[in-house]
Amino acid sequence: LSLYSSPARETKYVEDPQTQLEEGVSRLRHVMEPYTAWCQVQWFYVTSGSAFCSDFFSEGCEFLQNPPAGFYPRLGVIGFAGIVGLFLARGSKIKKLVYPAGLMGIGASMYYPQQAVAIAKVAGTQVYDWSLQGYIAVESLWKDN
Repeated sequence: LSLYSSPARETKYVEDPQTQLEEGVSRLRHVMEPYTAWCQVQWFYVTSGSAFCSDFFSEGCEFLQNPPAGFYPRLGVIGFAGIVGLFLARGSKIKKLVYPAGLMGIGASMYYPQQAVAIAKVAGTQVYDWSLQGYIAVESLWKDN
């Protein structure tokens, strides 16, 4: 017999019984799990959105500190067109929305014609799609009656 060997021990794992406090905490965690998962998802959206906003505003501040030549006069003309639109839009609330936006759009399209054409193309396809969806909805209501 070796002097360094020890007899085999018979070990047995015994789990401690859960106390009432541990059971209550376990139930609470299981009940709250969907809500905590929802909060984690919302937190992800908030952090990614705030990172996007901070990047957007830092780029905007950088652009305004070093604007291209003639940017501020153009901005003044476009803003003045919006103010004239507000002055001309007396009466209905729809005029107060359409006139300033329309005049500012016209002013911006004078200075940025390529971007105006691109926006007009996209807006035209969107308006066409919406009108087609409206036509289909009205047609289905007409046929149902």
